[in-house]
Amino acid sequence: MARVCVAMSGGVDSTGAALLLLRQGCDVFGVTLRLRPDCSGEPEIDDARAAAAALGIPHAVLDLRALFRTEVIDRFVSEYARGRTPNPCLYCNRAVKFGALLDWALEQGADALATGHYANTAYDGASGRWRLLRGLDRRKDQSYFLYQLTQRQLAHLLLPVGRYEKPALRALAAEAGLANAHRADSQDICFIPEGDYVSFLRRHGGAELVPGDFVDREGRVLGRHRGLPCYTTGQRKGLGVSADAPLYVLGKDPAANTVTLGPDSALYTRELTAEQLNWISIPALEGPMAVTAKTRHSQREAAAVAEPLPEGRVRVVFREPQRAVTPGQAVVFYDGGTVVGGGTIVS
Repeated sequence: MARVCVAMSGGVDSTGAALLLLRQGCDVFGVTLRLRPDCSGEPEIDDARAAAAALGIPHAVLDLRALFRTEVIDRFVSEYARGRTPNPCLYCNRAVKFGALLDWALEQGADALATGHYANTAYDGASGRWRLLRGLDRRKDQSYFLYQLTQRQLAHLLLPVGRYEKPALRALAAEAGLANAHRADSQDICFIPEGDYVSFLRRHGGAELVPGDFVDREGRVLGRHRGLPCYTTGQRKGLGVSADAPLYVLGKDPAANTVTLGPDSALYTRELTAEQLNWISIPALEGPMAVTAKTRHSQREAAAVAEPLPEGRVRVVFREPQRAVTPGQAVVFYDGGTVVGGGTIVS
């Protein structure tokens, strides 16, 4: 009988993962991570504890706040200071959920760690590599967030809900009498539940909002901005600049403390450069490779060619121009339903 540790957030996805593993005959125990700097309240821990009790499985709370601060929050703040728009979930998955948590689970005697992510894994005997696959429910597919997983992590990972569509999983949870069966999905960054990340940067990271100039592509001053962290590529609302045509954020220059504005047409590009690559289905990128790729979780993949550059970087050339490619976000490569790998966009 496999012993499985389930990372439980209190939501229906992770609870559903535990339910499915129990029905498969696994020896299941749950764990919830204490991560937020301000742990007053912590309703997710209470919800997870209640869900574990309803399933009749043991439950533990693992305090990883110190690691979360250094690996996620501090990096989140520093990336904004560099003029980038980071995705903290990617940092958390790499260092916390599938790093420290997986290590802890194995120390507790678990054979595997399970989560409620909508994705799948499979072992490819021909290549001798574990593969990361898209989830069955394309609308909920979360393989984009998991592109940094290593072969060791994939070998110890179970993703039970990846073979279900969300409505079917909710129906299973309701049938089992689970209280969170119809709980709404969370949309916010977990450590900024109010969604005001600019205030968070100032409170917890000491980031100061330094006003500067809005400029056009020729460098002409269009107005004043409130500080670089307040803006991201593609943004239109909240600029406070009058113009004859709509203006969008095209980019940010931390050295000059300027935000470049321009028309929507200027947001489209066919090329990007990425670094900090992680490859899953292949050991490394040895030459140009035809892939589909996306630069945001919510996008559909687009046809592209990925080609290696010096110093471990990759150039990606899309067949069709892509809108609002944003430094700090991830570009993830696919081959059909298989994740090839991905990296962090730098330009």
